[in-house]
Amino acid sequence: MFRHRIQNWEHLWASNGDEMQTNTPQYALNLFNLIPLDTKKHSWNSLEFSDTRPKSLMLKSGTLKPYLTAVRRTLTAAMCLENFSSQIVEKHNKPEVEVRASKELLLTPILISRNDKEKVLIESSINSMRISIAVKQADDLEKILCHNFTRFMTMRAEHFMILRRKPIEGFDISFLITNIHVEQMYKHKIVDFVIHFMEEIDREISEMKLSVNARARICAEEFLKRF
Repeated sequence: MFRHRIQNWEHLWASNGDEMQTNTPQYALNLFNLIPLDTKKHSWNSLEFSDTRPKSLMLKSGTLKPYLTAVRRTLTAAMCLENFSSQIVEKHNKPEVEVRASKELLLTPILISRNDKEKVLIESSINSMRISIAVKQADDLEKILCHNFTRFMTMRAEHFMILRRKPIEGFDISFLITNIHVEQMYKHKIVDFVIHFMEEIDREISEMKLSVNARARICAEEFLKRF
């Protein structure tokens, strides 16, 4: 089940060089519309480079669509990455969001919460960004299924160029996107992959929970037939 779902996800963010060459106007138009910011209402001066405490955004609506829309727009606006060498070590180029050696290169983290158990932490820097996702886990069974699901994926992180092998503390899974990924793949497809993952992981865990409960019910009925 996991392997089949992973194969469906891989094609969402794999880049296609031929398509970019043959459909250059449409591709350029898609890049132009990636960041729908109104310059009259938004100002880049509002970004605080020294404050690294995450700013929280709690969505009052219980539906999933506003939550995913907020995550999508935040990812699209934050995915402005460029190549940047280390200011401390010569000829080194490492993700500043992981190294965290220069505070002036880090943007303010953004925490988007649907509730206490479902949230997304987006940490950005000049050449990389880190996305950490906390999946809803209502009971112990969902915790076990979520742990097995994320462990299955992190053990195969080499097949996912943006997947981090170890999640951030307090979250279930993390993605690390660098300027190399943005140069090699389409930005909007990377965002689509993350949003699609957030939609599918809840559905997968719910389906597995129903399957486990149905199997446990059948086993209990067969066992109790002897008494």
